[in-house]
Amino acid sequence: MDKSLIIVSIAALLAGTLPAHAAGKVEVSYVEPEKFTDVGFGTVDREHTLRDMTAVLEAFAARLPDGQTLRFEVTNINLAGELRPHRGNDVRVLTGTTDWPEVKLRYTLQAGGATLKSGEARIYDIAYQLNSDFINKVGTNLPYERHMLRKWFTETFVPAP
Repeated sequence: MDKSLIIVSIAALLAGTLPAHAAGKVEVSYVEPEKFTDVGFGTVDREHTLRDMTAVLEAFAARLPDGQTLRFEVTNINLAGELRPHRGNDVRVLTGTTDWPEVKLRYTLQAGGATLKSGEARIYDIAYQLNSDFINKVGTNLPYERHMLRKWFTETFVPAP
């Protein structure tokens, strides 16, 4: 039997016997999203932004231990940049001055019916254009907000080694 085939077979055997990584759960709700500072222009933009923001927050479930539930109540979103009219369309312009991304939310982390952590947060990134690498922006929605929220989540919920 070929040596590489043996290694692959052992890896497959081990993969089948080890338990899959269990993850926690994330629930997201929005408080009066029609009053948010900047989620785009109009109902369709708002729906797309909230869908994308929900996906960003729900992705944190994979980093939570099994049995934990993290609930977010988002109370405001102000996307990076500003919408400006341009030839009949609105264009998001990033100046890096006073147009940084900001998300305000309340959170509750629970496990087994007990609250482990809760609070309110105003998450923002004044230097958003300097802190996000280019790769993080390509092909993703809400790249600056995603980067900012990942950093906050790690600092708030992932214990330091």
